[in-house]
Amino acid sequence: MSTRSERRWAELARELEFTRLPELRGQAEGWRNGLTGLTALLAVLLLLKGRDNLDDLPDSARATATGLLMTAFVLLVTGSLLAARAAHGAPEREILLGGQALRRWTEQEVARVTRALAWAYLSYVFGVILVVGALMVAWVTTRDSGTQPVVVRTNTDVVCGELIQADRHHVEISSETDGKVSLPWTAVVRVKPGKTCDGVP
Repeated sequence: MSTRSERRWAELARELEFTRLPELRGQAEGWRNGLTGLTALLAVLLLLKGRDNLDDLPDSARATATGLLMTAFVLLVTGSLLAARAAHGAPEREILLGGQALRRWTEQEVARVTRALAWAYLSYVFGVILVVGALMVAWVTTRDSGTQPVVVRTNTDVVCGELIQADRHHVEISSETDGKVSLPWTAVVRVKPGKTCDGVP
């Protein structure tokens, strides 16, 4: 490596001390925009479609998915705030006029911005992981729409299971506990769709 090249690299290394904070601010601005957009998208999806989709899940899966989504939302909002803090700084109570004071403030601000960016990145990663986890819980536990159980209340009993057939004379249900059950309409008091047969007597 030539002497001129070494001198130029040394100059760039010295200049890096003065350009490090603006570069970090630019990175933080990009992270803030990305996290804000992702958080807004998650909020819109939760408000518009989340309730309907979560209602189709069993109680335990619904609670788990809701908890994961709310935690992910909190993490993404926190990451957005940290990235905004890193991008724009905090209001200062005094104006720095001295060179040494400005240098110390810049070094401290670089450390604060770097720390805030690291936490924003972790918030983003864990937020996305939790969103994926909630989607997996919903995907694994959602029942097929064709196998939604029906609850048939008769004069003497309640039968829950998959509807096999219904005609003018009777209704046939496939129950996990009773097997195939055929009930005449004269004995049926009410038929309604059910979310699950758990807890049905």
